[in-house]
Amino acid sequence: MQLPDYQTFQWVALCLCAVFVGMNKTGVPGLGIFNVPMLAIAFGGMSSTGLMLPLLAFADLFAVGYYHRHARWSHVLKLLPWALPGIGAGFLILRYGGIQDVHMKPILGGIVLTLLAVNFWRMRKGDALAVPTHWAFAASLGFFAGLTTQLANAAGPVMVLYLIAMRLPKEEFIGTGAWYFLILNYLKIPLFIHEGRITWDSIQADAVVAPFILVGVAAGIWLLKRIPQRVFNLSVQALAILAAGWLMVSVFMGR
Repeated sequence: MQLPDYQTFQWVALCLCAVFVGMNKTGVPGLGIFNVPMLAIAFGGMSSTGLMLPLLAFADLFAVGYYHRHARWSHVLKLLPWALPGIGAGFLILRYGGIQDVHMKPILGGIVLTLLAVNFWRMRKGDALAVPTHWAFAASLGFFAGLTTQLANAAGPVMVLYLIAMRLPKEEFIGTGAWYFLILNYLKIPLFIHEGRITWDSIQADAVVAPFILVGVAAGIWLLKRIPQRVFNLSVQALAILAAGWLMVSVFMGR
């Protein structure tokens, strides 16, 4: 097998990405968002998303296999119908070039930060038990999750917002997100191939670093068993804030 002629730092970035993907899927939601800038710096915007998607799809299998009993399908089914138009919108944006993904990132980052601020305000007011039930809440977050995952594999912070608002225990948090992203990621693969983001070279490179996903999967499972629920909630919110901040400043970095 003729491997792609990547530089050493590119292979290192791809290996780290594989570890983070595994941890993100099984124990530390939101950690995977840092793969977006890391791979973009190493490989460029469009190429990096094509490299990442097969890794995400592979890791989804392990997350679903381990946490499938904890999934709350009512939440998956609320979000999924709205995510499909979001994926379609992202496909059209990239195909016809009206708005580039780099322009969408600061907008979406601002939305995530706003919703996090609203959630923090609700908790400070003692209204943490009031779970949002209006259909528009699931519809809007489902759509933005579909849009961001199609543009840049960056829907993690959006999904974190929804699952935090639903106040799910950490195992149900992971299990619900695992099924949701498995469905979305496998739906995206034909679109990425059609767009030229997934190539034979990228598939070969992903196959080489795939074993590092197993390291991340094991680390994520180990961590989740030992993280208290309160620490888990705080950590995923902190990661969402950092990710949203990166989305907002990425346009100035040219990424």
